[in-house]
Parts: sequence; C-alpha cells; structure tokens
Amino acid sequence: MKRVLAQVKKELTQLCRDKLTLTLALVLPVILLLLLSNATSLTVKNIPVAVQDLDKTPLSRQYIEAVAGSLSFIVADLPPDTPPVRALDRNIARAALIIPPHFERDLKRGHGADLQWLIDGTDANTANVMRGKASAVTQSFNAMIQPGAPVMAIRPQIRYWFNPGREDLKYFGPGVLAFGMALFPPLLAALALSREGELKTILQVYVSSITAFEYLLGKVIAYTLVAWAEWTAGMIILLFGFHLSLAGNPMPLLVTTFFYLLCNVCFGTMLGAAIPNQAAAIQAAQLGGFLTSFLLAGYIFPIENMPIFLRFLSYFVPMRYYLEVIRDAFLRGGGWLAVWPAPVALALLSGLFFFNAWRVMKDMQVKA
Repeated sequence: MKRVLAQVKKELTQLCRDKLTLTLALVLPVILLLLLSNATSLTVKNIPVAVQDLDKTPLSRQYIEAVAGSLSFIVADLPPDTPPVRALDRNIARAALIIPPHFERDLKRGHGADLQWLIDGTDANTANVMRGKASAVTQSFNAMIQPGAPVMAIRPQIRYWFNPGREDLKYFGPGVLAFGMALFPPLLAALALSREGELKTILQVYVSSITAFEYLLGKVIAYTLVAWAEWTAGMIILLFGFHLSLAGNPMPLLVTTFFYLLCNVCFGTMLGAAIPNQAAAIQAAQLGGFLTSFLLAGYIFPIENMPIFLRFLSYFVPMRYYLEVIRDAFLRGGGWLAVWPAPVALALLSGLFFFNAWRVMKDMQVKA
C-alpha cells in the first residue's frame, strides 16, 4: 500500500510540475462545458426576412408588423425596384415576403388574398421551421382580422429556394468537407512542429543558416499542398460519389479554398511552434480545430442564436467563413457578390496565425 501511495504522490507531483498538462486537464473540461451549454441551441430565431410590400396599405403594414413581432423573424424592407430573389442570392436574407397589389382591397371584398413566402431551403431543417413559423403568423393574423371565419382570408404561398427537394446531403455534405479540413491540416502541421520541439531536433534548425520565417514558410507550403490533396479527394467523393454539383462560378470556391487551407495550416503551425509537446499539441488542435469549428462555425447550431461573446469568438473560427462559401457554391451560386468577405477574412486570419508562429520561433532562436 505504501508503494501505491508513493506512486500516486509521484504522479501528482509530476502533473503539478507540468503546468501545460495541468492547465489542459483542469481548464479544457470547463471550456467544453461552457461552449456546449451556450452554443448548442436548435431553436430558430432572428431570421432576416426581406419584405417587398407592393400594396402599401394599413392592412399590409399590420401583417408586416405581425411578422416582425414574431421571435423568429427580423424584417428588412426592400426598395420597390429590388427583387427579393437578390436578397436571397446574396445571403442578405433567409426568407422573402412579397405582398401583392390590392392585398387590402381583396380582403375587404371577401375574396381572400394570396401572398408569397420565398424560403431559403439550403438548410432543410431550418427551412421547415421557417415554413411552420410563417404559417403560424398567417393563421394568427387571420384569426385577428376575421375571428371565427371557417376559411382563411390570407393564403400564404410558400416556395423553397435553392434546395426545393430539401435534401440534407446538399447542405451537410459540403459542411462535412469543410469540417474535415478544419481538423486534419492543422493537426498535421501542429504535430510536425511539436515533434521537433519534443525530440529536440529543432536545435539543428537553430544552428543552421535558415531563418525562422523561411523555416515556417517551408512547413506551411508543404502542409498546404497536403491539405489540397485531402480537399481534392473530398471533392471527388462529393461530386462523383454523392452526385452533387456546383452551382454557378467555381472561382470563388477555389480562391476561398486556398485561403481556408492556408489559414488552417498556419493555425496548426502556430500551435506547434508554441507547444513543444505532441500530446498537448493534439489536445490544443482538437480544441481549436474540432470543438470551435463544430460549435461556433454555424455547422449545426445557428450563430445568430449564440450569446454575443460566442458570436464574437466565431469571427476567429476559419470554418465560419468557408462554410458560407462552400454551401453557396453547391446550393446558391451567388458568386463573388455574396461571398467576397470570406476570402478577405481568411487571408487576414492566415497572416495573424503565421505572424504569431514566427514571433514564437524568432524568440526561441534568440534564446537558443
């Protein structure tokens, strides 16, 4: 029994001396609990709806106010000459409401009135929820203007845009590829650098003539090429294995993919440069690449439903930007006008991650 207690004491002493492992052991479960409890929400709210009111009457405005009063929708007016489809194409709104001319006149004459809802069907689950919410708002408004009427005065005509068949594979398939690229390239890059730090082979770099910038750039280029090979294999499976097809110009996807893979590799390089321990680097890559991408990128849980602080953190998650582009490429085909902020943000994040890795390596070279 004494030998067992001595072994326990030795292990706890070693753990307390290893500050990084101790921090990961105590802090990582807390971070995971906070992320899961705040980011996981399947409710749908604050959905932007583009409204085109062609009637401009008190009754049409009352219906718009009923839509705006719902917790599920946020109303944005469109100029009369702006087609609502443009708001959907550019990802400005997730739904569009079109109120036709003579809406109030037809209701007052007892003829009934039709209005149109165009719903972004890229996410089949959210589209079904939006359809239900739109129907519920219309039924409530009908009960308010004609209590006890056996026939609905207002008949909503609902159409699904981009994904009329509501196929989940078109939505989640590209997301799985984006998720895989957020996990494996940074993990490989982090292990490549942390292995050299753990085995002390990094000392050979310090005594050589290569600079920290050149050393890191070589790592980034090599593992970006590996990431391109992984992405190409994934695209072949999506296009030929699952029979998906691209919509519109593929150039935004290709350009954004370059910056996305570069950003992920730079992120892994930053982790590997800062953590000269393979086990710790794996845990950091899992937290930074796996958990944040799964919870904060909008892959499953809508970003709009998250607390403000987590929404702010999501701006530093590369998958958030790439997810919009790859889903647009397979479903919407909005082109550069819809996705141009994504490659810009990924390029800035790539520079930030690479600079931090270079700063760490540069300081280590000076110390050596």
